[in-house]
Amino acid sequence: MKRAVIPLRVVIDTNLVLSALVFPQGRLTPLRQAWQANRIQPLVSRVTAAELVRVLAYPKFKLTADEQQELLADYLPYCKTVRIPEPPPKTPACRDAFDVPFLQLAVAGKAQALVTGDQDLLCLAGNFACPIITADQFINTLVQ
Repeated sequence: MKRAVIPLRVVIDTNLVLSALVFPQGRLTPLRQAWQANRIQPLVSRVTAAELVRVLAYPKFKLTADEQQELLADYLPYCKTVRIPEPPPKTPACRDAFDVPFLQLAVAGKAQALVTGDQDLLCLAGNFACPIITADQFINTLVQ
């Protein structure tokens, strides 16, 4: 009898999700393949999902509304939506207020990792409830 593999619960920052979606043959392809294969379960909150929607609409990406929807459809259905309680969970002080929702999501969603390239988050790595690691570190753990 085959044992079911439980996907890793992870918070992935917006820039990494964006790179994995917009550059499907880029260095973050293994990340995209991992959520598509149900090896990881990305966690999103109302705030983090809204940020992704907002960033995809930036003019610099030159994405039509249909292209934006297509990219969202390649990510959001694989995600688990987590409700952030009121009051939100306590998190370490962070220099960038836009990073706080990702920390709150990691705590509320009982994430096994927060994957980011953001130095403001990475500097909290030793002072947080779950590992905060780079995409390369995370991809290396997936390959092993």
